[in-house]
Amino acid sequence: MSIVILLFSLTLWGIIHSILASNFAKDMLGSARLYRLGYNLFAAVSFLPILYLMRTLPDRLVYQVPAPWSMVMFGGQIFAALMLLTAFLQTDSLSFVGLRQLFETGKRGALVTQGLYRVVRHPLYTFGLLSVWLTSTVSQNTLTVYIGATLYTLIGAYFEERKLCVSLALDMPNIEEPLPC
Repeated sequence: MSIVILLFSLTLWGIIHSILASNFAKDMLGSARLYRLGYNLFAAVSFLPILYLMRTLPDRLVYQVPAPWSMVMFGGQIFAALMLLTAFLQTDSLSFVGLRQLFETGKRGALVTQGLYRVVRHPLYTFGLLSVWLTSTVSQNTLTVYIGATLYTLIGAYFEERKLCVSLALDMPNIEEPLPC
């Protein structure tokens, strides 16, 4: 039953999160200055009940990786965390969080194609998922949340790419070659 409750919660969270990320929601909510910060805060706070359920619902161990391999996996998580921080700093971090929009209006973010973004299309997703999947002790509940979060991330990346491609096409109407969308 824990798996069903967690999957339902993740699905509900994913639907609300996706609707709020849509251009329709952005237009309906107005105030571009507050949108990004509010969106990020809502996403974080609304995910807390899922983490609570993951910790409190009946659970059982699925696997536990023994030492020294668990230490290797932990090292991989530290590497992933450092790459996450690096990728975050390579973006306009204040804009990503939503703080820059509070003080500056009308400034659009630039497409980042240097650093990790030159090598990996979505380094924040990649290293976030790597960090999660390098957990050496996994229970039924954590596995359910990891699978749900991974599916949501992959599906979300696809739609984010489509939205970005349309946005770039609108911003560059005179390009000679079509964008690879």
